[in-house]
Amino acid sequence: MKTKLSLVSAAILSASLTLVPAVSQAALPQVFEGQTMPSLAPMLEQTTPAVVSVAVSGTHVSKQRVPDVFRYFFGPNAPREQVQEQPFRGLGSGVIIDADKGYIVTNNHVIDGADEIKIGLHDGREVEAKLIGTDSESDIALLQIEAKNLTAIKAADSDKLRVGDFAVAIGNPFGLGQTVTSGIVSALGRSGLGIEMLENFIQTDAAINSGNSGGALVNLRGELIGINTAIVAPGGGNVGIGFAIPANMVHALVQQIIEHGEVRRGVLGISGRDLDNQLAQGFGLDTQHGGFVNEVLADSAAEKAGIKAGDIIVSVNGRKIKSFQELRAKVATLGAGAKVELGIIRDGDEKTVKVTLGEASQTTAAAGEVHPQLSGAKLENADKGVEITELDQGSPAALSGLQKGDLIVGVNRSPVKDLKQLRERLKEQDGAAALKILRGRTQLYLVLR
Repeated sequence: MKTKLSLVSAAILSASLTLVPAVSQAALPQVFEGQTMPSLAPMLEQTTPAVVSVAVSGTHVSKQRVPDVFRYFFGPNAPREQVQEQPFRGLGSGVIIDADKGYIVTNNHVIDGADEIKIGLHDGREVEAKLIGTDSESDIALLQIEAKNLTAIKAADSDKLRVGDFAVAIGNPFGLGQTVTSGIVSALGRSGLGIEMLENFIQTDAAINSGNSGGALVNLRGELIGINTAIVAPGGGNVGIGFAIPANMVHALVQQIIEHGEVRRGVLGISGRDLDNQLAQGFGLDTQHGGFVNEVLADSAAEKAGIKAGDIIVSVNGRKIKSFQELRAKVATLGAGAKVELGIIRDGDEKTVKVTLGEASQTTAAAGEVHPQLSGAKLENADKGVEITELDQGSPAALSGLQKGDLIVGVNRSPVKDLKQLRERLKEQDGAAALKILRGRTQLYLVLR
């Protein structure tokens, strides 16, 4: 379980399988004599060979410090820590995106920690895969195999999706083998769910279950619109609420991994919040969607482009955004150095601003770009850690217990000396992370979930 909503990654979780009668969720079209029977089969015959199974194995290593009293009894040569190794196996799905180069996209959580990754192709072949790169914040991983006669899937423009468009999920649930389910796009731009650090999900009611993670969400043309990644599962099973990473987001991340070997996160250099009804009324606006800019950091990409506190960002490259979290995910995905057109509303007037995104490794940052629960704080490198230099009252960061002047010096038991290391430490955490804080002469821990 990942959050209070019981959001479960639909991937390598062990699960018991109970067979129950299938129930149709929608009335089928009536077919009269002489008419062609409607079917998804022709599309799927072209598409399903591009969806593969991903089998992983490895060893989880856990370390626990040995108390000093035991070293006292067993002498100075006694081990300082106890190491335990636990073998694991898992199963997920993947999508071939380049047949010539053998590139396969899956979820980072499917292959995380794996020592061996094997790909099961549609025709029965099994091939060992090489990990090219990952991005844990968006939950994307890129693999590569050497094999002939592969079939790749063509990507659609996921920014053109509409709620109500038909969607088909293809994957390997419960290890049963390739399975196809259908539904519609239920919502777009879902964020704030606590599944990943960067969230801009497509929501669908096409059934997604354990083992589907990394599989394909396609339209009725068989084009990739998303990579299935998680479900809402209060009882551990599918309830018709699944989430996929949009194809455009996947494409941008994969291109960075191919070019640089890693994702180079783009930074706008602002802190902000969602535009809600109260703010919209206060500014006399008709719209209630977008990202409200609370603060623009000095020398940031946003300041250089002329963005000001009080601006409302409503679109990215001509595509409307619903929330500040969606803005954050899109900007971070596009990568450092990317040129972006932002649609903003200032004093009731709409205008377009061109921005060249900065590097995530700068010495100051809007904390919401580091972790969602740090939104509303400004972080700056200090001599012995990362200092909270500004803090918005009522923000997620303030509600987490942070105060202006706090110095972050560690995450769990690992030390933190600067912003770059803070990002890395938080990336390593799968779940709650305890920030070690120095507040004057007091040392304390604050937990981020």
